[in-house]
Amino acid sequence: MKKINATTWVLMFGMAVGTLTSCGLDIPKETQSSYETMTVEKKDIELPMKFSAKMKGQSDVTIMPQVSGQLMKIYVSEGQQVRKGQTLFVIDSRNAQHELEAARANLQAANANLTAALAQANSAKLEYESNQNLFEKKIVSSYMLENSKNNYNQAQAAVSQAKASVSQANASVNRARVNLGFCTITAPVSGVIGEIPVRGGDQVTPMTQLTVLSGNTTMDAEFSVTEAIIESQVQAGMKAGDKEKHIASLPDVTFVMKNGTEYPHKGRITSLTGVVDAATGSLACKASFPNPDGHLFSGIQGTVVLPFSQKGVMVIPQSAVVRLQDKSLVYKVKGDSTATAITVSITNTGNGKDVIVTEGLNVGDRIVTVGANNVQEGQRVLFPEAAKNEK
Repeated sequence: MKKINATTWVLMFGMAVGTLTSCGLDIPKETQSSYETMTVEKKDIELPMKFSAKMKGQSDVTIMPQVSGQLMKIYVSEGQQVRKGQTLFVIDSRNAQHELEAARANLQAANANLTAALAQANSAKLEYESNQNLFEKKIVSSYMLENSKNNYNQAQAAVSQAKASVSQANASVNRARVNLGFCTITAPVSGVIGEIPVRGGDQVTPMTQLTVLSGNTTMDAEFSVTEAIIESQVQAGMKAGDKEKHIASLPDVTFVMKNGTEYPHKGRITSLTGVVDAATGSLACKASFPNPDGHLFSGIQGTVVLPFSQKGVMVIPQSAVVRLQDKSLVYKVKGDSTATAITVSITNTGNGKDVIVTEGLNVGDRIVTVGANNVQEGQRVLFPEAAKNEK
């Protein structure tokens, strides 16, 4: 078979092109499109600052008995919503009932002794007054007068002692009545029942934890804020004594669950300690959230998002930034429509889309946004038609 050399191939290709042209067929021309660009300008933006937080009921109460005895009945279950005053637990009240009955009997006896002492004192008084009259008439001796006087004084002392006994007996009755009331444990606040580590029939004492009642009408998200953030954001320009006023001026905050779900009700910063933790260099902070539907529980963890506004900053898309080792580059479009790499300093906005440029660019600079990773130094990125349309 006869070989075809390179010259022959060129001639054949030229003839083919000529044939296609003579037949009226147009060969498509290569077109170049411009990269997407933007002009840098300053604007205001909100930065979502995020802090790990743990929820706690604003009125969490540890429920412990105030008397010892056998736990007879548990009226609630874990996770149950209860109202203030609702019965939670009942402790065996028989001993307390016996103590109350004994105290009442002692009170009755003390009252009887007081009645007798009063009667005896009244008799002694009459005898003393009678002997006084007789002594003045020289009918009785001074000995009989003094003897009746001593009897009267002793009767008065007996009355005082009887009254003290009645007072003590009354106190014993009241104490026994209170102890009997302690056998029925009620909810001090409305909320949700936590873990119940005891069972019916257990012996309990004032040291036994029965459960934790989380008052969940309002929940507090507890988190830490670094000292640097406090100085630059929260307390910026704050005068002495104006902390409460400044906290009240802060924007609403959002709570995001661990699964990424955003809690529908906004919260407010309500507390900020004035002491920096020496170990962590942070301040404890609380944000209160309404919990009308009971969806928040003590102990759940998530993220508190606090928006801070930045005014007059240069914001560009993340897609415009090219990462090169430890540098951040942006391709700036020069007057001849070619691109040149500029090293910039940036700050993350936290919204997943934009960054703030702090150094490297000026207002009015045009930069490549979409496709910046594919641009090479000195490459033309704007072409006449596209450049014309952008003006």
